[in-house]
Amino acid sequence: MTRLLHGLLLFMLHIISRLPFTILYLLADVIGFLLCHVVRYRRHLVEKNIARSFPEMTPARRSQIVRQFYRNFADNIVETIKLLHISDSEISRRMEFVNVEHIDRLLAGQRSIVAYFSHCGNWEWAPSVTLHTRRRPGDGVEFCQVYRPLRNQWFDSMMLKIRSRFGSLSFKKTSVLRDLLKLRRDGITSITGFMSDQKPSHGDPIHVISFLNRPTAVITGTATLANRLAMAAVYWDMEKISRGHYRITVRPMTDDASTCDPLDLTDRYFKMLEQTIRRDPAIWLWTHNRWKHKVSFEDNKK
Repeated sequence: MTRLLHGLLLFMLHIISRLPFTILYLLADVIGFLLCHVVRYRRHLVEKNIARSFPEMTPARRSQIVRQFYRNFADNIVETIKLLHISDSEISRRMEFVNVEHIDRLLAGQRSIVAYFSHCGNWEWAPSVTLHTRRRPGDGVEFCQVYRPLRNQWFDSMMLKIRSRFGSLSFKKTSVLRDLLKLRRDGITSITGFMSDQKPSHGDPIHVISFLNRPTAVITGTATLANRLAMAAVYWDMEKISRGHYRITVRPMTDDASTCDPLDLTDRYFKMLEQTIRRDPAIWLWTHNRWKHKVSFEDNKK
């Protein structure tokens, strides 16, 4: 029965993915309204996060951001489903990359890259970078992303399929160091996207910074790995240009992270991320319980 239900769901998703964007966004309007006003999916958490992050804003402006967030969240859902059936030419037209030449230069110099990224805009469209760079997956280069496996194996398998749509590899967070070392031993240069804006996992080192108006524990493993493997680091600064159109600007951070203090590199990323969020608050994933556990700057001394 479970296999049958999964088969029917996959069939429905493929049907939805073949709909034109005009119809998909009508569907997204309905989903966004239901999530925001009927189901109220994590509505209290979203409102609390935005209020704490932007105390200088008027209540009316914060309410507007909340509504815009749910609209963007619904757009993200249908746009991700669309990846099951979208042409390379269409995704290239809708997903723009600026300063991708910097990535080409680093890869040409046999320098592997850490791409700092976040849950802004539609992060699931970012792997289409392979359509914009000079090198292609398998041409002595691999394009990779780090992920946390989903609890539901069927959904996890489907998302891995979607994320490999443009030829990239997916590495589990728990094995990414081993996977990147294997690529290096095989003489393969890589660029790997790290979604580094989530809260640290249990047992991770604690580093507390000032982020969005409060003390925040942040992930340091990305910088530590880049430092250990002497990788370059860039920041992918995503913008939502209009509905269904995004831009990522590749912003250089360092050509050799082994020369940087990992904590300094981490701090630089979060300063850049905060600028991205403040520029357009509604595109960040406010449903994530980022500040679940209270921390203070005193934790850095432990």
